[in-house]
Amino acid sequence: MARGGPQRIPRPEGARPGSAPPWAAVASAERAIDLAGLAGRLAERGDGRLLGSPDRSRGDSAVLIPLYDLDGEAHVVLTRRASHLRSHRHEVSFPGGRVDTDDASHWHAAVREADEEIALDPTIVRRIGELDRFVTVGSQTLIHPQVAVLEREPDLVPALDEVEHILHVPVSELLLDEVYREELWPIGGVERAITFFELHGDTVWGATAAMLRQLLAIATRSDETIVRP
Repeated sequence: MARGGPQRIPRPEGARPGSAPPWAAVASAERAIDLAGLAGRLAERGDGRLLGSPDRSRGDSAVLIPLYDLDGEAHVVLTRRASHLRSHRHEVSFPGGRVDTDDASHWHAAVREADEEIALDPTIVRRIGELDRFVTVGSQTLIHPQVAVLEREPDLVPALDEVEHILHVPVSELLLDEVYREELWPIGGVERAITFFELHGDTVWGATAAMLRQLLAIATRSDETIVRP
């Protein structure tokens, strides 16, 4: 299967290639991700920072970044949104959504959404930290990325009204040189760096790719600290 998928990329005129990934200088043999080590690095880093201008946000959303170990290899769970949705159809994203007034925290909102979208059992989910919070360019939503480790490989079922496919992606694949790509897009008079991960059958881009970029940079100690949505 070729890399890249059905996702619509609204590439503007004037887009040009960007930089290499933060972990480009890390030898391939040293890119193995240990989830215990990642948890330690997130703990060292502390709470995610608030980036950009939250005053332009139209609401809060929380996403869950579920990671699990399978035969000594770290995997991350992603979803492909259903094709009948009005917006972001076919896009690859983390499970998540709007924070409800009765959600006790952003963490609880992210876990609730993951249960609703992919039937992720909340009892096997353990929080290990968060990434930087930021306002998305398109929907102008303030995203709170919650990072979690799962006790075991999850048995998941997509809620077909929202999710058409669940992806279990080895983290080692995301760190391959041929998978990562960056483009510089002129948006609103400012040149923005847009991240892409070209998987077999899917393209991860935009805010989800930006969060993956930061997660992997933290995991590889690549001195990357800023999400660039």
